[in-house]
Amino acid sequence: MNIYYVALASFLAAILAFPMPAQAAAIKGKVTYQGRRPKLRPIKMGADPVCLTKHADTVFPKTIILGPNNELKNVFLQVKDGLPKSNFPVPKEPKVLNQNGCIYTPAVMGVMAGQPLKILNPDGTLHNVHALPKKNAEFNVAMPKFRTEITKTFDKPEFMFEVKCDVHPWMSAYITVMSHPFYTTTDETGTYTIDNLPPGQYVLEAWHQRLAPQQVTVTLAEGETKEVDFTFQRPDGK
Repeated sequence: MNIYYVALASFLAAILAFPMPAQAAAIKGKVTYQGRRPKLRPIKMGADPVCLTKHADTVFPKTIILGPNNELKNVFLQVKDGLPKSNFPVPKEPKVLNQNGCIYTPAVMGVMAGQPLKILNPDGTLHNVHALPKKNAEFNVAMPKFRTEITKTFDKPEFMFEVKCDVHPWMSAYITVMSHPFYTTTDETGTYTIDNLPPGQYVLEAWHQRLAPQQVTVTLAEGETKEVDFTFQRPDGK
């Protein structure tokens, strides 16, 4: 019986810390690119034959990935300001960073502080995972072919730092450590959704590793879904 009441008290405390409205709000939209399409140089993987065998076609960097109508992938969106102060529950389910084909997937991602990050190496070749945060602890872990999985956590919120592989210099990913769950990354269609938001006024930020970040203020009523689109432009002279 005591265990039951302890569990119930913990559950009620979590609800009171961040009461969800009867009908949560959401922000969704599409991110596109305007301007001349960039010419990306193919990645040269000849230094590691194992990497070459993983790809039937030429591999290009994931810095700017565009759909047929200039939909922009790998744009990170977050609620930057406006959330009530709360200790948001940290998911126990790990986020996954894969090194399949000697390429980091996803190239841009978020994880909550304290949430496990599972890093996979299915390639059958040596990788080393070199994370370069400023606020969290840096790590540099070798993953030979027999070491197919490691798990790491980051303790502090921190915006966008690089994870690279010193063995394969073209391998790069970017991670943001979040204090809340209201973030996402655009997919191949350039679309995104951030849901389960309480009503309020928020600053929504869209970030791309090669293009200038953008911010917009969004006001949400209870149960409202608001569409917010972003257009990133190619910098002048580039």
